[in-house]
This record gives sequence, structure tokens and C-alpha cells, in this order.
Amino acid sequence: MNIVTKLLAGVALLAAANSAFAGETLDRVMENKAMVVATNSSWPPQSFLDDNNEMVGFDIDVSRDIAKRLGVEVSFQTPDWATLTGGRWQGRYDLGVGSVTPTKARAQVIDFAGIYYYSPYVYVVHKDSTAKSVEDLNGKVIGVETATTSEDFINRKLEIDAPGLPPVEYKLTPGEVRTFADSMLPFDDLRLGDGVRLNAVIAPEQTAMNAIKNGYPLRILDGGYAFREPLVVIDEKVDPEWTAKVGGIIEEMKKDGTLASLTAKWYGKDYSAD
Repeated sequence: MNIVTKLLAGVALLAAANSAFAGETLDRVMENKAMVVATNSSWPPQSFLDDNNEMVGFDIDVSRDIAKRLGVEVSFQTPDWATLTGGRWQGRYDLGVGSVTPTKARAQVIDFAGIYYYSPYVYVVHKDSTAKSVEDLNGKVIGVETATTSEDFINRKLEIDAPGLPPVEYKLTPGEVRTFADSMLPFDDLRLGDGVRLNAVIAPEQTAMNAIKNGYPLRILDGGYAFREPLVVIDEKVDPEWTAKVGGIIEEMKKDGTLASLTAKWYGKDYSAD
């Protein structure tokens, strides 16, 4: 076999391998009339268990609407965050709907089907805190959820992979960063009092407002957002047809006002527009 023949054979094998992936997830979902969504179980109001132990929240409603438009049933799995955003799902999940930020690192291991809303991150302090500006938090103990963009931000390593966004500005130099495995755990520490365990938390505005609504003695620091990020529906890097199909549905949900309605329902304002 000469070099040209070998090269042609290699190209043929590569094409065959790629075609084997084409439609893999899409075909499975449509054939089974069922879709498995990976999400969170303790991130209100995005996704959480209600008093009946049923999954509810913004991300859950978005998932159900996507399934309805596909004509399939939906079920939910709640892997840890690193698994949700780490790819290599091996067919366990068909989509990830968990308010995931499209970072450059994640783009290497998962596909982004489309942006479905935008989230501002805020600085949250205890209501009795004397802090009036971000500068007042320099040298303080800051809490963030682990493996999230808030952790990347506080460590000055945030790289959002989306066009048209302004550069991230870093105005805070923490004295100590404490990480938490769950989105509500840092608020549980902060509610104990200013400086008891934490001086501030960096978190999505929606999550902070929900904590305050539910009686946490906290307030959002005035002076603007820490940063603002797009959130994407994600899927495993195996099926471009599936990614495109879901992306088209997300665009439909934007155009017909569904995403505007759902963000208003769960967050009290429209977060669907750039």
C-alpha cells in the first residue's frame, strides 16, 4: 500500500467514525421518545426539590419546554457540578440544563447548544455589614461555590467564551477564599453574621434575591455587578445534529417570548435578552 492509498484509507476511516457519531443522541432521544437532562437539585430558583420532592424551577421549566417541542418525555438526573460540566457523559445524559457559563475551558469538553438567558453576579453581605463598596471587601473572607465562574472570578481566572462581552474587571483582592459544594451553603454561613465565617458571597443575583426573599438576613452590595455572564444549554461532544436541533429550539423560545416569560416567572424580571 503506497502513501497515497494509506492517506485515503485514513480519511475514509475518519469519515466513517464521524458519521457514526452523527445523529447519535438525536436518534436515541427521538426513538425512545425520552430525554434525560442533567441539572441541579439544590439551586433555587434555578432548580430544586419542592415540598413534594419533585424537581421545579426555571431550568426545569426550560427543560420541559424543550422536551415538549421535541415531542418527548423528560426525566432529570442530578450529578455533581464537575460531572455536569466535564463532558464524557457516555450517554448517561442527553442535555445539561443547569445555568452553565460557556468558558473556554468547558468548550474543550462540552458543546454549547445555545444561550438561553443572562445572569449578573453580585456581591452579597450580611445586612449588618458596614461594607458600602467593593473596596470595603478587600482583605476579607469571601465565599463562592466551587467549580463555578464565581470561583474563577475571585481567583482572577474567568474566561467566558462568548462574543461581544466586555472584558471582566477585577476590583476585589480577597484575604481568603472559601469554597462550598452547594450554591446555598455560602449563604448559610453568611447568615450567621458579618465576619463570623464569611464577610461576603459572590453569587448570581437571582440566587441572592431568592435567599433574601426566603428570610436570609442579607443584602446585595450597591455599586454594580461583579460580572455578567451568558448561560448555555450544554450537551456531550458527540452529535452536532443534536446540538443544532436543540439550538434551533432555544432560538424559537427566544423569539416567541417563552424565555422572557419563564425568567420573569422565576426571577421577577426578564433575563433572556443580552
